[in-house]
Amino acid sequence: MIFRFLGVFLGTYLILGFLYVVYLSFYNTSSLQPDFITQLVAKQSSALIEAFGFNAKVIADTHLPALTLFVNNIPVASIVEGCNAVSIIILFIAFVVSFWQEAKKTLLFIFAGTAIIYSVNIIRIALLSYLLYKYPQYSEFAHGVIFPMIIYGIVFLLWIIWIKMISKSLTK
Repeated sequence: MIFRFLGVFLGTYLILGFLYVVYLSFYNTSSLQPDFITQLVAKQSSALIEAFGFNAKVIADTHLPALTLFVNNIPVASIVEGCNAVSIIILFIAFVVSFWQEAKKTLLFIFAGTAIIYSVNIIRIALLSYLLYKYPQYSEFAHGVIFPMIIYGIVFLLWIIWIKMISKSLTK
């Protein structure tokens, strides 16, 4: 059972990771344009900040494949490929696939979990940007401790929910 879990987990993680690397290879890093998903995350984070009444915008960085997020014309965050939560979503999917149940149930949970992780990531970036705007002195603690804890906490909670869901179906 453990070897099956490890084999499926690692296999799924490596395949999805490889596909993600292939996706990223289509973006010319010399153009300094981040990939589409990263751009989408930056724009959606900016839109969320604006929904709360702040002036927000994202502008392509001139030195890195990144987008700089501004709040009230102050640069507060640099959004790079690692901010888009795709690698975390890949980790989530690999775990769920490792405990595969019926196709419909598993695929629906993967879809719902991916949507939740993606949405929480947008909220996380918006909150972090606001925090960096209001309290820049806490930037390292917020970016390095609090906000990773939020995204990984959500993934862990989803894993717990998945295990509880499948353990109920296994005992029937």
